[in-house]
Amino acid sequence: MTKSIVSLKAFSKFAVNKKNFSAMTTPSTSVLIIYTGGTIGMTQNPETGALEPFDFNHLLDNVPELSRLGYKISTVQFDPIIDSSETEPSQWAKIVRVIAENYNKYDGFVVLHGTDTMAYTASAVSFMLENLGKPVIFTGSQLPIGMLRTDGKENLITAIEIAADRNENGTPIVPEVCIFFDNSLMRGNRTCKVSAQFFNAFVSPNYPLLAHVGININYDDVEIHYPDKDMPLIPHYEMDNNVVVLKLFPGINRHVVHQALNIPGLKGVVLESFGSGNAPRYDWFLEELRDAVQRGLVIVNVTQCSTGSVQMELYRAGNTLRDIGVISGYDSTTEAALAKLMYLFGLGLSSEQVKEAMRHSYVGEITLPKC
Repeated sequence: MTKSIVSLKAFSKFAVNKKNFSAMTTPSTSVLIIYTGGTIGMTQNPETGALEPFDFNHLLDNVPELSRLGYKISTVQFDPIIDSSETEPSQWAKIVRVIAENYNKYDGFVVLHGTDTMAYTASAVSFMLENLGKPVIFTGSQLPIGMLRTDGKENLITAIEIAADRNENGTPIVPEVCIFFDNSLMRGNRTCKVSAQFFNAFVSPNYPLLAHVGININYDDVEIHYPDKDMPLIPHYEMDNNVVVLKLFPGINRHVVHQALNIPGLKGVVLESFGSGNAPRYDWFLEELRDAVQRGLVIVNVTQCSTGSVQMELYRAGNTLRDIGVISGYDSTTEAALAKLMYLFGLGLSSEQVKEAMRHSYVGEITLPKC
């Protein structure tokens, strides 16, 4: 599959507020913190009690422990900062551009992001940074970093340590896009947010943790994705958002399905099916799907279940979907399947090329069945 690189003009409304602070010892490792927004960057106004963003140029004032890490740490703050519920592909491209432009200057990157859409962003960035060979660790918090019981400090400090960690030969231990949250390091495109109030807000339902953090950071080297070290980083900035998620439910009617599959300009559909990839076998439902596939829509079947994989060959209902031309999303999360479709269509690939590409794992986003 040929991948094209699309160059973009520099975006205008992006802050270049940078501040470097060195540890007490001479720093040998450098980490860039990219603050895009989110709860972690909030402080409580002592007069009103309202949460307000603080200037990340004053990060050391809020987390003085960073000066003891022994790394050279720099910060970049988005301006304006992003409400994670308003995240969109153009903001993913900003993150990718910052990393690409600073790739040779830093050993690792920490991206601070709102938790609501962090799994979507981490999934997208994992595809957009082709041949990534350095750690890009997403983290955030459920409580602002300025509050007494915040989880933000632990998440931030450990994320920086992971971004800086090296093997004995000097290579990064985790050269991929990850999410670190509540003592767990997860592959970014394997995560889902599962809690709006507990500190263990994220899970990796179908893939083992890359590291467990306690007194020590215990990495699982076998599960980590290692790129071809001879290949250069190729950043991608174009994502095609002409996609939709169609979640099945008992009682879904033809009008709903028809409207979803006939959105003008639509190219891809993530179909959230039941169980191991099952769906109704109503004549009208199959007709709608068949017509959509024949028109060139790429329909990817993922399960609604918290864990498990689509196995369309297992039951008759799944077999019918496969025969129509619906393709398996295997054990992909909805977030990763959606981001992957956006990425592949953003490369300018045809529907048939995207179908074929969705059957391959590029950065460990799916587990392919053994032949």
